[in-house]
Amino acid sequence: MYRKFNNNHRRGRNFSRFNGGGFRSKKKGRFFNPTEFINKFISEGINNFQGRDEVGEQTISHSFADFKISDQLKRNIIERKYENPTPIQDKAIPFILEGRDLIGIANTGTGKTAVFLIPLIDKVLKDREQRVLIVAPTRELAAQIRDEFLAFSRGLGIYCALCIGGSNIARQKNDLRRNSNFVVGTPGRIQDLIRSRNLNLSNFGSVVIDEADRMVDIGFINDIKYIVSLLPQNRQSLFFSATIDGKVKEILSSFVRNPVTISVKTRDTTKNIEQKTIRTIDRNKKINQLHDLLIQKEFEKVLVFGRTKHGVQKLSDELVKRGFRADAIHGNKKQNRRVMILEKFKRSEIQILLATDIASRGLDIPNVSHVINYDLPESQDTYVHRIGRTGRLDKKGIALTFID
Repeated sequence: MYRKFNNNHRRGRNFSRFNGGGFRSKKKGRFFNPTEFINKFISEGINNFQGRDEVGEQTISHSFADFKISDQLKRNIIERKYENPTPIQDKAIPFILEGRDLIGIANTGTGKTAVFLIPLIDKVLKDREQRVLIVAPTRELAAQIRDEFLAFSRGLGIYCALCIGGSNIARQKNDLRRNSNFVVGTPGRIQDLIRSRNLNLSNFGSVVIDEADRMVDIGFINDIKYIVSLLPQNRQSLFFSATIDGKVKEILSSFVRNPVTISVKTRDTTKNIEQKTIRTIDRNKKINQLHDLLIQKEFEKVLVFGRTKHGVQKLSDELVKRGFRADAIHGNKKQNRRVMILEKFKRSEIQILLATDIASRGLDIPNVSHVINYDLPESQDTYVHRIGRTGRLDKKGIALTFID
């Protein structure tokens, strides 16, 4: 039914419809062959941005009990069933606790949200005047960071304002007026609140930019530069990105000072993911092939990616008609509706979540058994971050890509 990546695919045998083995990337302006990229991706790893110090070893030398953080925070970590830190948590948290600026080069699924939340919550506990700004590229990722914050800060009397588009701005203004120690938001809404004088960045001593490469991809570089320009010079800056190149470096040059760089290699993303292709027999009956996959017992929790909002919704409606527990998220749905659907998927109330690439980055959805690329991704980065929704935190996963 499906086949593993091999050298025949590398020659483009199954990509003939896409001009000799691939399709043109909108971002790069050149042809992209997913199969060819995978081989390179696994063998080469990631290019590191060199800070003053770089730590890349994957061995674990700490437990959460070893970190010099408050006992109540440790109890909250234990309640979340966090036992041992991931490699990036193990290496990065001590430096952040020391007050160092940090560049974290890591993919999603490595536990990096806890990397900055744990030490920054502890920092606020020790000084209630501290304020923390966390900037994320998408509403879903920002909401997820807020949810993680709520779990780690339970019972500590620390508050967070979530500032994202598509949600009630009046409520967000009220949250800011009560001087929340943490502000988590997307660049557009943060700028709206700055311009309306509801948010003043001059008193934020800690700043996190998460998924910086995604910020650049979707056109937020000038927004980030503007936000950074309003921050105090004396601050702790934490910067996370899967890659450090091109325009991402433009942000770094004015953001971090004397940073330590923690690198978790890209190849770790695919270590637990088995990647396969499915040859489309008849494009008009493609959904029947998807149906035949989804009825198999092992397809317990499935994320299906499509290219367009209309296509994703149409596919979701058809699967529901066929009796599947499915729903879709995309840009045409209101924010609160998207959040509700994501929560249902996380709780396994629905089996299949269909999505455009709005959901391909940064979302921590537990126990996704399969990612299916129903439509081919438009770039190498998109492919990587789509399949990164499965095989997270040492669990096994399978990524399937339909090839017409």
